[in-house]
Amino acid sequence: MAAELKNPTSTYQASNIQLLEGLEAVRKRPGMYIGSTGPRGLHHLVWEIVDNSIDEALAGYCDTITVDLLPDNYVSVSDNGRGIPVDIHEKTGKPAVEVVFTILHAGGKFDGSSYKVSGGLHGVGASVVNALSEHLKVIIKRDGKIYQQEYQRGKKLYDLQEVGTTEERGTTVIFKPDTQIFTETITFEYETLRNRLQQSAFLNKGLKICLNDKRNPEKVKEVTYCYEGGIVEFVEFLNRGKTPIHPEIFYTSGSIDNIEVEIAMQYTEDYSSTIFSFINNINTIEGGTHEEGFRISLTRVINRYGRANNLFKKDESFNGEDVREGLTAVISCRHPDPQFEGQTKTKLGNSEVRQITSQILSEGLEQFLMEHPSSAKSIIEKAILASRARIAAKKAREATRRKSPLDSLGFASKLADCRSKDASKSEIYIVEGDSAGGSARQGRDSEFQAILPLRGKVLNVEKARLDKILGNREIISIIQAMGTGIGEEFNIDDARYHKVIIMTDADVDGAHIRTLLLTFFYRFMRPLIEKGYIYIAQPPLYKVTYGKRVEYAYDDAQLDKILDRLPKNPKPVIQRYKGLGEMNPEQLWETTMNPKNRTLIQVTLDDAIEADSVFRMLMGDDVEPRREFIEENAVFVENLDI
Repeated sequence: MAAELKNPTSTYQASNIQLLEGLEAVRKRPGMYIGSTGPRGLHHLVWEIVDNSIDEALAGYCDTITVDLLPDNYVSVSDNGRGIPVDIHEKTGKPAVEVVFTILHAGGKFDGSSYKVSGGLHGVGASVVNALSEHLKVIIKRDGKIYQQEYQRGKKLYDLQEVGTTEERGTTVIFKPDTQIFTETITFEYETLRNRLQQSAFLNKGLKICLNDKRNPEKVKEVTYCYEGGIVEFVEFLNRGKTPIHPEIFYTSGSIDNIEVEIAMQYTEDYSSTIFSFINNINTIEGGTHEEGFRISLTRVINRYGRANNLFKKDESFNGEDVREGLTAVISCRHPDPQFEGQTKTKLGNSEVRQITSQILSEGLEQFLMEHPSSAKSIIEKAILASRARIAAKKAREATRRKSPLDSLGFASKLADCRSKDASKSEIYIVEGDSAGGSARQGRDSEFQAILPLRGKVLNVEKARLDKILGNREIISIIQAMGTGIGEEFNIDDARYHKVIIMTDADVDGAHIRTLLLTFFYRFMRPLIEKGYIYIAQPPLYKVTYGKRVEYAYDDAQLDKILDRLPKNPKPVIQRYKGLGEMNPEQLWETTMNPKNRTLIQVTLDDAIEADSVFRMLMGDDVEPRREFIEENAVFVENLDI
């Protein structure tokens, strides 16, 4: 018998419909507008204001942007653009600047004339920043006068005021994020801002961007970026520490139907490719139609040139992987009406951009190859080596397609799989060593936890071609266990686990193995990181025993707190764990694997460009940048195994 339905009118009436006025909707659901209320969302506030200034630069009215980090967690963004209009807005009866900062979807980006292209959040940027700020002040220099207005949590403190005269023009926005919204932190990271602002300077040829950290008056940091070469200098920057196989950086640009495309690229001796695409200065980390057009045209042009000049056998041809090996490329598009797939602005969806990008690259690259025959030959030879390595790796690649937890080839036989077939509930621990693997296998919950022990160190994929990588038994075990394939064949929908947990010893060797694994995931299974599937387990460093009482400390600070709580007599016994193998199955479960007690660090990818640079610096062939990194960071080392 069906259950009796409740009276639908008794608890759902007009009074239940909540009308959020002004910017209350933003404060109620901030994640909808800035992604999160953690560090990423915090820095997004700065990007929104900076993007508005960059829009002024794109429109041709601004050539300098200054970002100042100020005491008490304030940040200031200034530009020398036109200044936000201050005249009365006809529909609202309020000054235009007040409309921009207090009403969602208000701005100069809808009429199609004030801005040809825009990277802002379609008119919501300034108002969202205002809504999520404890205090915001806007200063406008326009038409010989200085105006200002202040707000508190999105509400104006006073009407727009005229406060002086000036011969300058531009807009300054000073704001402090609201601790009621950003409960985790409101402290801006200098390096996060510096990396993004440098990237913006590369993408906007000739635009000067200054960053000044004035939070400590006795130790001010200042940096200014301005690149007259634009994305050509960007490619040069990305290739520092790499060995180019041709001296010239290829550059082409064009405009079709008001859609502008710039492309710069250079091949190096590396085995991996580095391709970054942008639309209106937004990094489209998931690619999109502009990147698709680039890839299609690149493969076609290089194949056509190679055949026309008899540089490879008639029955040979390159695929996309072959012609992208060792490539560093930057694709920057400007579109008056970009369409994105999803809410996150990470994948361009405009279909017309595919053909436009393809056409502009094709015309420019064909001319470049004809004018630089020695460089063209080097590029073709690089692709030939990649093609032969791909063919040699084909059988090994077939072996990585996991048929069952106990594959007939025996590579995945070490995997202790879980019983659950629901990937969203299943997790796999990649464990350093057979000893720790044995403890983890005995201590786990076999319903949803799989264990894959590694014997020895994984191959450094930063220094190897695919055929060599697929000859490494440990890597094959990981690929088979995941079930996703790798590289071009990777399909995240086939992932058998939505939590991939790297569990290594808390020592130098463990950190090295962790870095090797992260390098592999970044280069060949990057969507796992982008989707948030990769985690790092945090095993305890200390076991503290006091009589029958046992506590675990995960760092020195926690150890000190435990010792302060315990009586001094008799003296507590402290054991420093050197490896996971020192813990029995029960201890490993209780401290590191039990979802109720464990601490996991989720690996995120906030800045793909910086991540690419760090992996290359740590794991690549060039020693000098790595030496500099060690020298700069040696002072921060707390525990070093000798």
